[in-house]
Amino acid sequence: MDLEKNLMTHFGYSSFKAGQKEVITHLLSGKSTLAVLPTGTGKSLCYEYVGMLLEGLVIIVSPLLSLMEDQVRRLQMKNIGKPIAMNSSLTFFEKEYLLENLNDYKFLFLSPEMLFQEKVRQTLTSYKVGLFVVDEAHCVSQWGVDFRPEYSKLSLIQNELGNPLTLALTATATPEVREEIKLRLFSSNKCYTEVIHSINRENIGLIVNQTIEKDELLLEYIEKLQAKGIIYCSTRKNTEKVHEFLATHTSIRTAFYHGGMTPMERLLIQQQFILNQLDVLCATNAFGMGIDKPDIRFVIHYDCPDSLSNYVQEIGRAGRDGQASLAILLYRKGDERIHYFFQTESQIDRELLKTMVESPKINLEEAFPLVNEIQQKWLQGYLDEEYSLEELELRLVEKEGTRKRSLYEMMAYIQEETCRRNFIQKAFSETEVKMPQGLCCDCCGLSFDNYQAEIVQSPEDATKSFHWRQSFLRLFKDEE
Repeated sequence: MDLEKNLMTHFGYSSFKAGQKEVITHLLSGKSTLAVLPTGTGKSLCYEYVGMLLEGLVIIVSPLLSLMEDQVRRLQMKNIGKPIAMNSSLTFFEKEYLLENLNDYKFLFLSPEMLFQEKVRQTLTSYKVGLFVVDEAHCVSQWGVDFRPEYSKLSLIQNELGNPLTLALTATATPEVREEIKLRLFSSNKCYTEVIHSINRENIGLIVNQTIEKDELLLEYIEKLQAKGIIYCSTRKNTEKVHEFLATHTSIRTAFYHGGMTPMERLLIQQQFILNQLDVLCATNAFGMGIDKPDIRFVIHYDCPDSLSNYVQEIGRAGRDGQASLAILLYRKGDERIHYFFQTESQIDRELLKTMVESPKINLEEAFPLVNEIQQKWLQGYLDEEYSLEELELRLVEKEGTRKRSLYEMMAYIQEETCRRNFIQKAFSETEVKMPQGLCCDCCGLSFDNYQAEIVQSPEDATKSFHWRQSFLRLFKDEE
């Protein structure tokens, strides 16, 4: 098979990006694969290409609504297969219709929580699954037992589906995370391989600015950049606050995006940003993972990220077209306190659950509606005898320790004085650190002023926006 010819015919690309051909070749030879490829290298093309050639349904487990909708949109634009996302934006009747008509679709995107719904599980077992994909597979480790427990139980679904060919995709996975992914997704797979590439994105310059006057500095950056970008905040409240600040003090087109908005509100904002109807998006990490907008020239972190892994994922939204882009982190002493609060909240949840289980006066089934969603999931696993209380507590304590170490590592990155790129690569156990020519980080002499001219917004934006609108009009016309 001429892989390059098929690539040009169906996707319009003359050559593969780093790692793509290797992953595709393994999958077509029947080898389940863990692929660790840098952000912006087109990881989704791996399952799109292979899914197009294999018989059966392609199931893609995806962590975020924004990511699902973006991937469905791209497949529709390319006219590849027929994709559909099953998520919270669908009504009960729409979900029922979808399940009854799955034969009409090739690519099914859904969250792990949706995948574990009984009706969904029963329906999928009656279908041939050609490829089972876990997108952003680091979530298996990062969001496992203590936040989204369904991620740590995906092997149950794989078994029910007959252990289909599996692809796990991520841009950020340390050797420890890779081992956990392998344990969770590939432990029963005898035909398994890995494709590991460097995490380094040479076209993204790295700057950390420690300041008391964050708002003033943010305003200065935004006014000088005049480019498309994302501003990440740790809380929903801050996304709205920063949006209001920019809307009041600048003429840029801005909006906020977070998990507290309705699915339709989020989808509308996402499409406006992709269509260049917005310049800057203020968002929590509910937005951005895998979003395919090539001309994002900067990512600014208004708040301190909780881990280096999340930070690398988020700055990876910039410069997906390969052009020079910028990652700026604004740090004010004490910014990390919000993450200590979240960690304390998790410990309180765990201790409350233990008290409930051990108390002879509490009927667990009656108490079930009184606890939060995460505690309900932990409690359900205990009642279903998936684990003992001691086993659950041990896993939660281990995860809390991991989160503390991750925040400590993030703080060390902020205080780094030698080379930030070197720091990131060593954190992900890369021994060969490749430095870009003329662009690295503020520790290596990069400054905003001497790099600003490289990242001015492209003058083709208006043309791009027009073409996107025309594509959408054609898409909706085809659906009628």
